Amino acid sequence: MSDEHPISYSDYLRVPTLLEQQHCRVSPPAHDELQFIVVHQVYELWFRLILHELDTVDAALQTGGDADVRTATRLLRRVETILKVLVGQIHVLETMRPVEFLAFRYELNPASGFQSVQFREVECLLGLKSAVLMELVGDDPRIDVLRRRFEAPSLADRLYAMLRERGFDVSAPDPERDDETRRRTLDALCDIYQQPDEHAGLYDLCETLVDIDEQIILWRRHHVMMVERQIGAKRGTGAGSTGHLDGIRYLRTTLDKQALPDLWAVRTQLVRVEESEP
Repeated sequence: MSDEHPISYSDYLRVPTLLEQQHCRVSPPAHDELQFIVVHQVYELWFRLILHELDTVDAALQTGGDADVRTATRLLRRVETILKVLVGQIHVLETMRPVEFLAFRYELNPASGFQSVQFREVECLLGLKSAVLMELVGDDPRIDVLRRRFEAPSLADRLYAMLRERGFDVSAPDPERDDETRRRTLDALCDIYQQPDEHAGLYDLCETLVDIDEQIILWRRHHVMMVERQIGAKRGTGAGSTGHLDGIRYLRTTLDKQALPDLWAVRTQLVRVEESEP
């Protein structure tokens, strides 16, 4: 903007355009439809920022120097903080009474949260890839971007590649990974976790990734409880494409997914370290 026309808060954030993007569909109007739209649009904005940060983390892990590890850890902590906001945001939806949700719910068919391409992108980056869920996004304009995410290495892959470069005998989780390879991986990770001060940068990176994994798990659990409070055991608006499970039953099958299972499992192998004599 020129000095004669300095930019304003509204101009910078494009507030008028932003406020024109909420289009309620139900007639007569349902009071809670607007908050339902706003909450989910805000989720999509947060997903956009998460992807922005994770892409930078991805690049940092590929470079793999100590400064890059610190940058990745710092940005991952930002993502963790955003995810905590997302968990809290679910409870805005819980302020609806179930009957008020029903006033507009069937206008959503066949739309479903399963079709959130950006959330699927986040999952792909973290290593939580599902060919079944890929099929649910339909003809979304970003489908080609999502396919590239699905085929590209995840942050878990980048982490293990970086650790191998540093001499750790690790192999990323894979359905074809045998027990001996997994054992060697856990032994190598145990070296980091057993001596966290000697591997401070790597330890902080791994633990921040676990923090993010935990927040995703908490988000799923809060989401399940919110959905159950709203619709009980009714079939979800997109459940027809998820093996014909009702909404709650399908969502419950996602609760145990871990992006970095080895970083959870390594704790089982840790042993007590005796404190040295003063």
